[in-house]
Amino acid sequence: MSVTKKTKKITIPTIQAMKGDQQIVCLTAYTTPQAKLLDPHCELVLVGDSVGMVLHGMESTLEVTLEMMILHAKAVKKGLKQAVMVVDLPFGTYEQSPQQAFEAAARVMSETGCDAVKLEGGAYMAKTIEFLTERGIPVMAHLGLTPQSVNSFGGYKVQGRGEDGDKILQDAIAVSNAGAFAVVLEKLPTQLAKQITMAITIPTIGIGASNLTDGQILVTEDMLGLFADFQPKFVKRYANLQENISKAVAEYASEVKNQSFPSEEHSFK
Repeated sequence: MSVTKKTKKITIPTIQAMKGDQQIVCLTAYTTPQAKLLDPHCELVLVGDSVGMVLHGMESTLEVTLEMMILHAKAVKKGLKQAVMVVDLPFGTYEQSPQQAFEAAARVMSETGCDAVKLEGGAYMAKTIEFLTERGIPVMAHLGLTPQSVNSFGGYKVQGRGEDGDKILQDAIAVSNAGAFAVVLEKLPTQLAKQITMAITIPTIGIGASNLTDGQILVTEDMLGLFADFQPKFVKRYANLQENISKAVAEYASEVKNQSFPSEEHSFK
């Protein structure tokens, strides 16, 4: 049973204060209708660069452009009244320098009205995070499996096993100290996710990182079952909309073919 309890706009400090107190609910959105459905139930809504794969049929997030992110973020903003809206900075728009990141982030915030931006990377992005936050741009970090670096990882594999775990822990401490207000932990072993969550003062948002983080995020289309051939281990399907949609479209097509739709009920005199 869903519980709707929010009555006013949630802010970045609200999210920060939830650490250690209550779990943070997060999902992705790319359209206005979707945002309206998520808003009563989520503290945070992410306009993720996963939009490239989910809505545009791209092979990875690397093809996503800043213009695409702004377009979808504008649509999502229209559907939100309460949740904090975070927008991904796409690949190639922030890695070169803090100044490049500021220009991209400033454009996203001014054109979409979002509350924060998200970028991938650990300690090497600390200066960029500090640069942005000092200039009034809230930043969410992203560690572990960072999809924009999927070619370096050799696929969508679990990260942080063995010696790599200490590096990710140090990365988490670095982005926290740099001023990030929260960090996404993707595809990490349970104990590492727990260790990071306990070691830093900002909320951790897990995706494939156990229930020992400060919150959870999933791609909405994944948890609604819109992709029958794609179900990572960390995704739980709360609905099977692909089957429902396919059945509805098949029924519509059949009625059009046999001319039972539109009937007199759906026609004008």
